[in-house]
Amino acid sequence: MKIDPQLRPAGLRAPIDRLFALSAEKIHSLEESWTPGASAPVFTAAGKYTSRGWTEWTQGFQFGAAILQFDATGDRQFLDIGRTRTVDLMASHVTHTGVHDHGFNNLSTYGNLLRLMNEGRIEENAWERRFYQMALKCSGAVQAARWSNVRGGGYIYSFNGPHSLFVDTIRTIRSLAVAHRLGHALFAENDSKISLLDRLILHAQSTARYSVFYGECRDIYDIRGRTVHECVFNLNDGNFRCPSSQQGYSPFSTWTRGLSWAMCGFAEELEYLETIPDPELEPHGGRAQVTAWMRKAAEATCDFYIEHATASDGIPYWDTGAPQLHNLGDWQSRPAQPFNDYEPVDSSAAAIAAQGLLRLGRYLKNERYWQAGLTVVRSLFAEPYLSTDSGHQGLILHSVYHRPNGWDAIPPGAKVPAGESSMWGDYHARELALYVKRVIENGPYLTFF
Repeated sequence: MKIDPQLRPAGLRAPIDRLFALSAEKIHSLEESWTPGASAPVFTAAGKYTSRGWTEWTQGFQFGAAILQFDATGDRQFLDIGRTRTVDLMASHVTHTGVHDHGFNNLSTYGNLLRLMNEGRIEENAWERRFYQMALKCSGAVQAARWSNVRGGGYIYSFNGPHSLFVDTIRTIRSLAVAHRLGHALFAENDSKISLLDRLILHAQSTARYSVFYGECRDIYDIRGRTVHECVFNLNDGNFRCPSSQQGYSPFSTWTRGLSWAMCGFAEELEYLETIPDPELEPHGGRAQVTAWMRKAAEATCDFYIEHATASDGIPYWDTGAPQLHNLGDWQSRPAQPFNDYEPVDSSAAAIAAQGLLRLGRYLKNERYWQAGLTVVRSLFAEPYLSTDSGHQGLILHSVYHRPNGWDAIPPGAKVPAGESSMWGDYHARELALYVKRVIENGPYLTFF
């Protein structure tokens, strides 16, 4: 990536204002075409949002988008959409025992609404507050119950089963963080009380240990900062067995959206840990020890993104080892090319990664990460990524969902997916824009907690 050291947040005000103006149109369009009770919209085909059954992990992004739109603009029609849809349709996601995505679905809806009430952006209502709090407590406990013990710790297992640790989950453990902050715990057999903070830390530690590489000769593909989508364990003895990948090209290349989840997740958890009293971290070796391994993972992944994963403009292709990427020549030396004949870019990875870079840059007071994040924002919030066509329901174009399964729409006459959007890419672009907008306006710092 070619980082622009001169870029400042204030220089991004116009692109951010334009993004939220377009965002309003997109939210209204989806509201008009989507039927309540139908499967959650996942990604677009020919510019229209469609569903794809795998797990229900995008509903919170759909309704959370309206809440973020209100947050950014103050337009209460979007608060009404987000609040009504959350109350009417999100309960099943709170008690969904079959997914690892609670931090996506429920923090984007109940969490954002509670945050707005805490900030005084929406009116105080005691029963409404308790409703959001109860939903978030339950969500954190339900997610924490998806637990596999392994040697040296444990993890929240993916929908693939108890043997499976997904790198994505590092951002969804926010549900445990918020539930713990609200004073909640998970109770198991014989009234055994399980700390949600302990499970958050153990899961993050397992992700840092097994999902992130550090150039320490773990295998011959061990490049510092690269990530693996899935780690597989033998639950008979608790040993790690092998890397795997569901959505990347291979276990020995880096699926860039998985990398971005790690970047953003570790950076956010570092911010969260600053609010935790020292005694609560003592069971895990104390603040210095926990912060050290978490910071190591955050820095490694952000460095890999900057140095290996992106084109010059900060936008990555979908996998660093994608088999036809070599046909693009020295692709890192020039801006990403979404309309090419070989491999798709993934703008959604950029939307997630940029927030990780900005948060880590602020946390460490590191100008390199901060400026890299702003560089990605500038690229992402302009054409060809910003969707300016009022007939297209997506906000950020050139997102990829599942390349190996062939789920992504390929335009007529093209050879690879391009021109479409995803619910998570659009949501994270809005969240990223709101983050930078608050920095520009010296508003309250945006955190999930």
